[in-house]
Amino acid sequence: MAERGPIRDTDDDARALARSLLAGARFAALAVFDRATGIPTVSRIALVPGPEGAPLTLISELSAHTGHLLADPRCALLVGEPGPAGDPLTHPRMTLACRADFVRHGDAGHAALRSHYLGLYPKAKLYADFADFLFARFEVSSAALNGGFGKAYQLAPEDLGL
Repeated sequence: MAERGPIRDTDDDARALARSLLAGARFAALAVFDRATGIPTVSRIALVPGPEGAPLTLISELSAHTGHLLADPRCALLVGEPGPAGDPLTHPRMTLACRADFVRHGDAGHAALRSHYLGLYPKAKLYADFADFLFARFEVSSAALNGGFGKAYQLAPEDLGL
């Protein structure tokens, strides 16, 4: 397998790992730009694969990260968590470069997203219909997969099945 510096050529194993991380993600670290300072800030969010596989979350406009995203939809998501033992740097994780797109109550497609999301997070029914909650769909432009030491890949949306 040819390598370009530390980045390996994307192969089917890398694609499978990346798709698995994305499909199995139920939370993520969300990085956004603070609308007042421009400094990056990170928050944890619930996350599911949307109906087409792209990342999807249900967030409140009362949270700071939502306000930042509404002001500047550029963001990044980190999926994949360390296992219960061993060096955390040996566990696979992936950073997704994204742009958030919002779907509010009454928007076309909201009911379908609500049904899909609640199918994966049924407890969200407690707050999904609150007026301040909206869906954020994340359009992925690229991904950086770290499959563990010496296993770094750059992926395109099509590598993720998006």
